[in-house]
Order: sequence, then structure tokens, then C-alpha cells
Amino acid sequence: MPVDVKPRRKRPGKAKSPKAAPSKRVTKAAQRAEMMEQILDVSEELFSKHGLYGVTLKDVAKRLGVHHTLMNYYFEDKKKLFDEVFARRAVVTSTRRMTALDEYDQATNGKPTVEGALRAFLDTDLDLYIQGGERWKNYGALGAQVANTPEWGAELMDKHFDPVVLRLIDLLKRALPKCSEEDIFWGYHFVTGALLLTLARTGRIDKLSGGVCKSEDFSAVKKRMAKFMAGGFLAVCGKP
Repeated sequence: MPVDVKPRRKRPGKAKSPKAAPSKRVTKAAQRAEMMEQILDVSEELFSKHGLYGVTLKDVAKRLGVHHTLMNYYFEDKKKLFDEVFARRAVVTSTRRMTALDEYDQATNGKPTVEGALRAFLDTDLDLYIQGGERWKNYGALGAQVANTPEWGAELMDKHFDPVVLRLIDLLKRALPKCSEEDIFWGYHFVTGALLLTLARTGRIDKLSGGVCKSEDFSAVKKRMAKFMAGGFLAVCGKP
């Protein structure tokens, strides 16, 4: 008697999932992103201490514990690596400050004060170094180096920070309508000089003050800097 043989059904779940390959690609992308972050973190620390010319790609590879050829896979040359390190946090600080300036302008109905504008600009930035830990402090020191290297640093500062600086200048002009444009720009020059010296953490204030003041104490700086600088603007611009 003939037997009706039916083809056996495959049990559910036995077939290979077509999503397996994409998941591997995601994993590789995540691994690459993680390695990139490690490279940028290590490079940031080294550049902040030794500058652009005092660090090689081999130095970064050695600190990471990888072969130096791996660095060539991620970056063609050291300057591209440096620019990427600088840009990574520049976009964070410039965006945060731009937002703070815009919100302050809106909150004051377009009638800013000098100290209020400076606090939006300075305090917002200092908060990153107070709350962001050693990595942000390394970036601050790096920024101080870049700002004091006219050969190529000025171009980086212009590229990443001009819009937010000009936003501050706009608020200062409205806060001081009778002040000359020349005095306002010089005032900003003095402000940014004080900020960058603070970020450099040279330790000089520690020695001069016998330990009363500490270069690492950004909270103490935040408490005083905007008020001090506002007084300078008002004095130069003829306000009591």
C-alpha cells in the first residue's frame, strides 16, 4: 500500500536570520567609533602637554598599546588628527555658549547688561571645565596653546569660535550703546586673554599667592571673572 510521504517541515527558528550580517556591520562600526574616541582622548592629553610638534603618531599608538600602522588607517597625518581633536570639543563649547547668549538675550527682552552677557559667555564655558573632568581640562590647555600659535592656531580659532564671539560683541554693543567699537573689541581681547590664561593652568598663580589661589580652581574663577571684566568695560567706556 503506497505511503503518502509529506515533505518534512523545518522547525521555526532553524533558518538562518538574514539580519546576522547587518548586526556584524553595526558591531564593527561601534568598535571603530570606540577606537576613534580612544585615539582622540589620548591625543588630546598628549597634545595638551607637549603641543602639536612634540607628539608623533607613534607616541599616540604607543600610549594606546597598538601598532603604529593602525594610526595611518584612521588619520593620514598628525595635523589632521590634531584638527579633529580640537574640533571635537570646540563644537560643544561654541554651541553651548551660543545657546546661552541667545537665551539671555531673549530673557532680557533685548536689553542686556555687560555682566549678564559676560556671564552667559564665560560661565557657560567654565562650567564645562568644572564639570567635565580632566579631559575637558586637557582640552582647555590645548585651546590656550592654539590661541597663542598665530602661524596656524588663529585659523582654527576663527573657524570654530568667530560666530559665538561676534554674538557676544553684539550684546556688548547693545549694553554699551555709547561705547566705541574699538573699546569693545579691546575689552573682548582682554577677556579672552584672561580666560585662555586660566585654561592653560600654568600654576603661576599658585606660586605667586603662596597657595591662596590655585590654577585648578575654576569655580573661584567663575565667581569673579565676569564681574571683574564687566568693571573693566564700564571703566573704559566711561561708565561709573
